[in-house]
Amino acid sequence: MKKLILPLLMLTASPAFASGGPFLSLHNTNFVVMISFLVFVAILLWAKVPAKIGAMLDARADQIKAELAEAKALREEARALLSSYEKKQKEVQEQSERIVAAAKDEALNAAKQAKEDLKASIARRVAAAEDQISSAEASALRQVREKAVTVAIAAATEILAKQITAESASASIDAAIEQVDAKLH
Repeated sequence: MKKLILPLLMLTASPAFASGGPFLSLHNTNFVVMISFLVFVAILLWAKVPAKIGAMLDARADQIKAELAEAKALREEARALLSSYEKKQKEVQEQSERIVAAAKDEALNAAKQAKEDLKASIARRVAAAEDQISSAEASALRQVREKAVTVAIAAATEILAKQITAESASASIDAAIEQVDAKLH
């Protein structure tokens, strides 16, 4: 009721009194509009519409605050995820650089080892080839000597066969037997 007094006092000083004729008459449109407005405001107050509107606005404000809080939480979560992914990306980048460096080192070591193995293999093959060459030389010399001995024996046999008689052959056999006998005893 106290709330109604203030608007009524305000209405009493309204320009409606400036018009001619009695103000509190139903023929005066200003009076009818004022009564209708007061009845409308009274119905709104009786139905507690301002409280309901306030409650709706408060609920909407709370909902907006909750949505803002959720958005902030999601934003923080997104930042955390982003920093996590950036950290993981950095770690993966560092790991890939380490892998590439290790692979390069391994490739260089493998190349060095292959070079050393190749040098050793070449040295072994050269040594084997030199051994084969020296063996072939020795074999060739031996064959030449054997052939020379064979040819010399054949030539000596032929010459001795032409020069030897039966008596000289018998004397030479006896001398050889004596030489062998002397050397063995």
